[in-house]
Amino acid sequence: MDKPDTRAPSAPRRFRYFDIVMASFVAVLLLSNVIGAAKLSTVAGFTFGAGILFFPISYVIGDVLTEVYGYAKARRVIWVGFAALVFMAFMSWAVVAMPPAASWDGQAAYESVFGQVPRIVLASIMAFWAGEFVNSYVLARMKIWTKGKALWSRTIGSTVFGQAVDSAIFYPVAFLGVWDTRDVLIVMVTNWLLKVVWEAVLTPVTYLVVGKLKKAEGVEVFDTDTDFSPFATTGKDA
Repeated sequence: MDKPDTRAPSAPRRFRYFDIVMASFVAVLLLSNVIGAAKLSTVAGFTFGAGILFFPISYVIGDVLTEVYGYAKARRVIWVGFAALVFMAFMSWAVVAMPPAASWDGQAAYESVFGQVPRIVLASIMAFWAGEFVNSYVLARMKIWTKGKALWSRTIGSTVFGQAVDSAIFYPVAFLGVWDTRDVLIVMVTNWLLKVVWEAVLTPVTYLVVGKLKKAEGVEVFDTDTDFSPFATTGKDA
């Protein structure tokens, strides 16, 4: 009778900086939705949500995740971010709904910042989930098509599609029927363009971070055999 194989299975590769990149992604995502979304700003006569300056950074980090660690790792981070958004929405609702102490007079100010319209929360969560997965999928596919060359083409190209899906979901779900349809379309297109431009501006930073991470981790991932389903949880790609 053959002896059973008692050798320990090969351990999955551990990356030095993956956890830091994931934490950065989730932190930017949550803070841009809480702090940035709570304020409107006007610069040079143009009014916009302050969060637009920071939310696209989550897409940049998403590009870094897919480019350096591959789609499967990025998928895991997107789900972590999704869960964090859902919990943040629930926590905001629960804390705002709690009756304030008689000696505390900050309830109105607290509600103005953390009180969330359910429709907008739903739109934000849906748009994030769909937009990030499209962004990661397009970048991973383009990396194969470009054979790893012209990083700028896939970081900007993936953002064009990812942010288009994000904006096409968020603004109609959040504001259609509340704003005039024309205003919804104008804001949707304007914000999409601004986010794409912001991604292009940050391209040198993306190159720098990607280069350093690839060198530090010693990897060059191509998703040639990856299961691209957002719901894949088993197998070597999960």
